[in-house]
Amino acid sequence: MAPVLKVAVIGAGVSGLATAQALKTEGHQVVVYEKSDQLGGTWVYNPQVESDPLGLDPDREIIHSSLYYSLHTNLPYQLMGFSDYPFAIRKYSDSSVFPGHEEVLDFLNEFAREFGLVKLIRFKTEVVRVERVGLRNDQWVVESRADKVSSDEVFDAVVVCNGHYTQPSLADFPGIEKWPGKQMHSHNYRVPEPFQDQIVVVIGDGPSAIDISLEISKVAKEVHLSSKSPDVKIRKLDCVDSMWQHSKIDRVDGNGEVIFQECASVHAYHPPLYRYQYYFPFLKTEEIVAVDDSRVGPLYKHIFSPQLAPNLSFVGLPYNSTPVFLTIDLQAKWIANVLSGKTLLPSEEEMLANIQEHYRYMDDKGIPKQYTHNLGHEFVYSDWLASQLGLTGADEQTRSVLKRYSKFVVEKGLGRCREWRLDSVLQEHES
Repeated sequence: MAPVLKVAVIGAGVSGLATAQALKTEGHQVVVYEKSDQLGGTWVYNPQVESDPLGLDPDREIIHSSLYYSLHTNLPYQLMGFSDYPFAIRKYSDSSVFPGHEEVLDFLNEFAREFGLVKLIRFKTEVVRVERVGLRNDQWVVESRADKVSSDEVFDAVVVCNGHYTQPSLADFPGIEKWPGKQMHSHNYRVPEPFQDQIVVVIGDGPSAIDISLEISKVAKEVHLSSKSPDVKIRKLDCVDSMWQHSKIDRVDGNGEVIFQECASVHAYHPPLYRYQYYFPFLKTEEIVAVDDSRVGPLYKHIFSPQLAPNLSFVGLPYNSTPVFLTIDLQAKWIANVLSGKTLLPSEEEMLANIQEHYRYMDDKGIPKQYTHNLGHEFVYSDWLASQLGLTGADEQTRSVLKRYSKFVVEKGLGRCREWRLDSVLQEHES
């Protein structure tokens, strides 16, 4: 008979809910810790912003969600479901196949109700310490705080699911300490009105950076989008009169100038900054697991610490892992199976060797350390996870949707204002 373990899950967002469901299905005793008063994690919209727009003040009240009011997913709903709970059009849907954040939150609440997960969640309970009991891997103490009262509880295993879109990571380039303009991280962006008639520099070229830039351009005097890609050339976008594409920022100066690597410059007032960092202030492992330039490790397959496996694991670290919810779901199911003894991990030495091989591959290809958990929009990783579970992974319809989606991303791109979002792209597939 498989052992019944007492497992702590940190966070009740997408990763935490998927993990709780997988562990519950395997018969484990599950406790989910959630700092806020509701489930959903980053999908809970909060109009409040932090007192420090850059997120540097350690005494600020931290707002977990980074959602802006108009946000829709950058993936079609066909790519947003779990393996045993597909995403269907629900009450908030309009003609778009890209759900709004309200609809995603509604989906997560329905998922939690369907599988009886709400009763497992301890709301308004912040985890302040996770640490081994002595040197034992099979006993972990979780110290939590609720209503200013702290308590300790011992678990057999801990799964960290606290997300990575809350703690800002700031761009650093010469002159920033003397630059007189206003700075803000996108974590604190909600609506475009504060940017009325401003000249704005947006750092980043991901979906959120592009969305926010386009939204700001409706009210700003000018918007200049700075990309980290070395191949980007300065150009005015053909879809927005007041928006330009640039290369990386080279430096800024005390007169308010922002100088890009292609030598163009603008006198900007307001550059939001766009990166986040992995952040586990509660996790005490004597540096067995550490964060180094956005690399959490060493972790086998982005999940298990070889030295602490299987009793400490992580869900939801990879990004650009399309389809995201399915990848998270398979990670959670793999952890649950490993803890149940249905699936065996390689030896500690074999896992470490696999990790080092991956790191060498990145070095050989010149891939910066910060992209360790960037999987790219492919099924390689999720297919591997599925194989460990005896599953086939994504079905053919999901793969076809992703192929069509990726084709339009490449063909349309930013210069066409992300026209790949047109419903006809995917409705054609369904017809």
